[in-house]
Amino acid sequence: MDFSCRSISFFKTVQAFFFMIRLETRFASSFIQSPKLEPFLEKAESARLTLHSFQGKGSEYLGWLYLPKELEDSEIERITQVAERLRNSSEVIVVIGIGGSYLGSRAVLEATLPFFKKPSTGNPEIIFAGHHLESRYFSELIEYLEDKNFSINVISKSGTTTEPAIAFRLLWELLRKKYGTSASSRVVATTDSSKGVLKKFADSEKLDTFTIPDNVGGRYSVLTPVGLFPLAAAGISISKFILGFQNILNDLHSITDPTRNPATYYSALRNYFLSEGRYVEVLANFNPSLRYVSEWWKQLFGESEGKENKGIFPASMDFTTDLHSLGQYIQEGKRILFETVLSPSEVCSNLTLKPTQDNLDSLNFLSENTLGYVNEQARLGTLLAHADGGVPCLELVFPDISPQSLGELMYFFEYSCAISGYSLGVNPFDQPGVEAYKKNMFALLNKPGFEKEGETLRKRILGN
Repeated sequence: MDFSCRSISFFKTVQAFFFMIRLETRFASSFIQSPKLEPFLEKAESARLTLHSFQGKGSEYLGWLYLPKELEDSEIERITQVAERLRNSSEVIVVIGIGGSYLGSRAVLEATLPFFKKPSTGNPEIIFAGHHLESRYFSELIEYLEDKNFSINVISKSGTTTEPAIAFRLLWELLRKKYGTSASSRVVATTDSSKGVLKKFADSEKLDTFTIPDNVGGRYSVLTPVGLFPLAAAGISISKFILGFQNILNDLHSITDPTRNPATYYSALRNYFLSEGRYVEVLANFNPSLRYVSEWWKQLFGESEGKENKGIFPASMDFTTDLHSLGQYIQEGKRILFETVLSPSEVCSNLTLKPTQDNLDSLNFLSENTLGYVNEQARLGTLLAHADGGVPCLELVFPDISPQSLGELMYFFEYSCAISGYSLGVNPFDQPGVEAYKKNMFALLNKPGFEKEGETLRKRILGN
């Protein structure tokens, strides 16, 4: 059976762009009033210029902006070599990190690796840990790894972030138990260049290390060793992934007409819809392999914009699955949302449905159609229905689900997010609100220095 890929044609875009990524508005145009949109276009272009001036809020974290041009060949070669060494000695590689320390690489891996893969030494399984505190997960992970040759890539700027720190403590103990003094050769640390608990540990154990740049925040770090090393360890072509970033950078940076620059246009439309009372953006897909692209996107926009009582709430849905649950709300619920649909132009679509003699399932009308074609008609039918139901639907069209296309898509989102945040008037590169739960958790766990706060919180919990 032929599972090769062929192109599925999409309706031509309303806006003509010279990009591999296109933003189509055919299912949103009836919700857009040009005179009202104009000031949002102007504000978005002004925000884009602010971004490039390095004078905006959080400009000390703009290392990602030109990073695709600044990556050193020697660093890429070293990442590839160390990753290959780990691959050749491991059935499993555990990537430990949380938030931006794991979501970017996981998004690319989930999108591009086979759904069903038998791991082996030299072709390892990639498992993620340190992104939650659920005890059953860790108990089963430790049991699973006991009879496997495994290695670790631990990712943390400081080494003190609670979730990955706990995960590393547990798995380092198992690694030492299995491999003794050679355990250190099975750990790669991605951390600060000179300071922090993890850097100190890495130096003492003589671990291979890679540096997280000081001027790149976690959610913008997928093109640093944070994202590149796990991809290389999984056998993904990081050179093609990097090429995607490089391909789109020049055009996004140089096109000043906000209706011809898809990143500026997307940012303007988002804030326009927000002004119309649409406080929720749903990033939808019809390809389950893109689920973690949505998870990465949610952190990117949620942490960048959600502050000062501002911002669009980023949600995600996997279609057609969620059409049988949340689809009812989208169709007839409160009109507070808009959709952006991830739409790869080329999909693996040569799985053809064959007729049966009895036609008991009444599906013979689909005979000789590919499953990809059926999925595409479901996509188009959904967009028509949602638009008819009062939900603006944008389509983000990109070539295919490959490392290169995903590189283009991720830089597009990073660039759009920075513009959108500046348009809102917030700092798109900090996340002060994340500390609130940490402080309470530390207090309730009696971390030294938090004892008094702990007493106060326990009284509140008990209603005293």
